[in-house]
Amino acid sequence: MGSKNKLKRFKENEGFENVIQPSREEIKAGFPLRGKWSEQFKNDNPIVLELGCGKGEYTVGLAKQNPDKNFIGIDIKGARLWRGAKTAVEENMENVAFLRTQIELIDEIFAEGEVAEIWITFPDPQIKYKRTKHRMTNQVFLDRYRKILKPDGIVHLKTDSEFMHGYTLGLLHGLGLEIIYANHDVYKNEGSPREVLEIQTFYEKQYLEKGKPITYLQFKIN
Repeated sequence: MGSKNKLKRFKENEGFENVIQPSREEIKAGFPLRGKWSEQFKNDNPIVLELGCGKGEYTVGLAKQNPDKNFIGIDIKGARLWRGAKTAVEENMENVAFLRTQIELIDEIFAEGEVAEIWITFPDPQIKYKRTKHRMTNQVFLDRYRKILKPDGIVHLKTDSEFMHGYTLGLLHGLGLEIIYANHDVYKNEGSPREVLEIQTFYEKQYLEKGKPITYLQFKIN
């Protein structure tokens, strides 16, 4: 993407009411929406996050399927999440918001028990050992998710990485956490929830064209 297009998207994001872009300093100083996200949406419906939302396909897709829930896509790359934000604005979707920030700050952005579900869709598996601290289902991140999830909160992991799927399964077993559902090839093996099959991201379509199996995990960490 050219720099002119990026700048245009950044400018549009600034005008979208559904895009929130706090600085790291603002978050560290005490994020005003923490514990008050229901005021942002003007209702008390459950809040669902998509972490590393990219173009926001899951954020928007889930919001269309579940008008009785509020969805927030989180990504640091504003030029990507612009696509989802613009779609939500054009379609007058009031249960969608996008947050441009680092995912490691989520427990400073959401209060304890404020989130009902978390979706992690096609994260970078980061196989190199020295980078495991950044893997989005490692124990440090699971602890962050635990802080903001309701006691019965659910985490969804959908990925093309068999390594990431296996790594997470092993970690969950080792920690004694509840695995609700696991499938290592959702389009060949029956039983996956419809939102796993009916919503496809930009990257997922590319993976499917290459014949890569898509895996899915649903689990609890409280």
